[in-house]
Amino acid sequence: MLELVDPFLGTEATDLPPRTGLAATWWWPKPQVGNTHPGATHPLGMVSACAYSGAYPTGYGRYDLGTEGLPVPLTDELRASGFTHFQQSGTGAIRKYYNYLRVTPLLAPLDDLGRSWEIVEEEASPGYYRAVLDSGVVAELTVGPKSVVHRYTFPEHRDARVVVDLSVGGLAIPYGETVPLRAHLANLAPGVACGEIVVEGAPLAFHLECDTPGLRQLLWYDRRLMPGGSRLEFSDIRPTTLRPFGVMWAGPTTVGQVVELRIGFSLRGTDQAAANLRADLAPSVPAGSSTTATAAPTAVVTAPPSAFETRWAATRRTWADHLGRVEVEAPTRRRSIMATALYHSLIKPCVAQDESPFWPTDGPFVYDLCTLWDVYRTQLPLLTLLRPDASVALGNALLRICEEEGNFPIGYRMARGADRFSRQGSALAHTLLADLSQLDLPGIDWDWALVHMQADLRRTYGEEYLRQGITHPVSHTLDLAFGYWCTRAVALRQGDGALAAESGRLAAGWPAAFDPATGLLRASTFYEGGPWNYSFRLLHDMRARVDLAGGDAAFTAMLDEFFGYGAAPVVQPGLAPGLEEMAAGYALHRFEGLNNEPDMEAPWAYLYSGRPDRTDEVVHAGVHQMFGTGRGGLAGNDDSGGLSSWYVWAALGLFPVAGQNTVLLHAPSHASASLTVPGGRFDVLTRNFREGDGDDPPPLQHIESATLDGVPLLGPWLSGSRLHAGGELVLTMSDRPTSWGTTHRPPSTPER
Repeated sequence: MLELVDPFLGTEATDLPPRTGLAATWWWPKPQVGNTHPGATHPLGMVSACAYSGAYPTGYGRYDLGTEGLPVPLTDELRASGFTHFQQSGTGAIRKYYNYLRVTPLLAPLDDLGRSWEIVEEEASPGYYRAVLDSGVVAELTVGPKSVVHRYTFPEHRDARVVVDLSVGGLAIPYGETVPLRAHLANLAPGVACGEIVVEGAPLAFHLECDTPGLRQLLWYDRRLMPGGSRLEFSDIRPTTLRPFGVMWAGPTTVGQVVELRIGFSLRGTDQAAANLRADLAPSVPAGSSTTATAAPTAVVTAPPSAFETRWAATRRTWADHLGRVEVEAPTRRRSIMATALYHSLIKPCVAQDESPFWPTDGPFVYDLCTLWDVYRTQLPLLTLLRPDASVALGNALLRICEEEGNFPIGYRMARGADRFSRQGSALAHTLLADLSQLDLPGIDWDWALVHMQADLRRTYGEEYLRQGITHPVSHTLDLAFGYWCTRAVALRQGDGALAAESGRLAAGWPAAFDPATGLLRASTFYEGGPWNYSFRLLHDMRARVDLAGGDAAFTAMLDEFFGYGAAPVVQPGLAPGLEEMAAGYALHRFEGLNNEPDMEAPWAYLYSGRPDRTDEVVHAGVHQMFGTGRGGLAGNDDSGGLSSWYVWAALGLFPVAGQNTVLLHAPSHASASLTVPGGRFDVLTRNFREGDGDDPPPLQHIESATLDGVPLLGPWLSGSRLHAGGELVLTMSDRPTSWGTTHRPPSTPER
């Protein structure tokens, strides 16, 4: 799968074939662009590295700030003023744009620093990025878990430079710039420097090493050189007083001369940054390891020969291992979409062992959990299946954050006092913790977890829920009720009957969110949607939810209206749409069509009213019409893998009900698939599967019968524990809807 990944997928405006059928009726409220970047990344690593133009929202590309409609171009061509680090992946307006430590290969005086050059050629693969600038410099980047290696190939020039600018951060859009609060920088030895910048409350330390033959090492300030200077120190920097500053290496270059710059990063000081660089460059360190060695305060890391090649090979092996955990039988185009979706699903969050800058305790730390409200239903269950160790580390990190800061975060970035995005959702960490508990994954103190799970439910919107039985935005009522259900599940497994009973009573309060007259959520405010988008989430008592809507037929009819059965095609928002255009779209009360995530689980609600054929139809339209190849291959913001992980599950014929230890089944998009799971292998095999012609998608099919390890499955589900254990699922396919799954419904309260 490694060779099939296209890191450029999603970096440009959506460019999918015209939608037909159901898919043509779905309305897109969010920007029609994936907001991904093609830079070098490591699975769940701290560091990414990519060309920097200042464009929204990753620093790569050519678009202005945009929150709906077609993205607005800033330039006609791709440009770069240098190469930066810590890019987000697929997010929107989260106001934490990073792009710290811009490195610029320069064939001009420092006065030209900040201008941009056209990117005339690009190449990328997992862990590697290459760009040729119209200045004639070739830039190559690769990363480790906590480091980056830059490699620049210069033309002949009398005064070439590699300039590191520590003052740059954020984006070149209104209000997008990041200004360091404090900074220090010191030369340690020829070719070696270290320092730290404090940005948005986070201390980002770095240890730099550069090949020095024929190059002078100089500090610079306000675009002026400081010959003989060995240290820069800044405190109380203000936007009005900030002047660019940094370190550079300069001198004459010959044709094809290569300069390699290695940087280790840490949130815990320069010593640890040097140790991280040493660990990432050590040939003996296994691929993907984040082992931290001990370094002397002014240690110089001894790089192996061709450190770039050593690090790139290790990162490539790690990506090959991760991407090889899912294999599918399909034409090359669809295998490429799957490989790239899996790649995008494993970039974030950043799991940074022993790197918390805000409390002294060692252990797991996490940041770039930027869109927990998007990823908790799809990306985190996928991570738990393929990398359970990382999910346990994430669970522990969330518990530590809750203990230290007083709440479970809804979003958490490399910034002190991170914006918690309280409008988006409540009690989302509870879902991950419930999954980890029900899967019996080791490594979490569950008594400790229960203390924080219970306490967190009583804060913010939770207090109003406890006092009044409902809270607004009304979707938070569903969040909190499910949070109590998750707490109940953990309490039962810990033998805490009293807490389980109390949590169960509060979990049963979800019907208060619904209007019995309509079967939909009550009038309220909603985040990026309306009552229809939030009314079909997979609750912990779906049998009662269907009854509240009036029974199977009424619930199915509501879903049919939501997914556009019998509706006319819609016109999507254009360039810079106005308020009236957006309001008219929201008034359609329509599925957001994998352009956004609030309703991404709704296609599987049909299973609870006995209509698996409808789930098959909607998922088939989503998989084959909303995801494509090339730079325009995503219908909306990927949101840290939220959309991509939906594709992985949906194409496999599986969908997790996050927090409930349940996996739903539907018609897969591949003849066969094989997953590496904690218990070994889980194979999804089909009989009578019909493939499309060439690159055409396969025709719509339905499940006629199913067996798991030879035992018939009568209903469209299995437990998450069973999936994690491994096995062989065999699905016999039919061209027509069948009776399979129509009477045996998924459980509303799965037995434990």
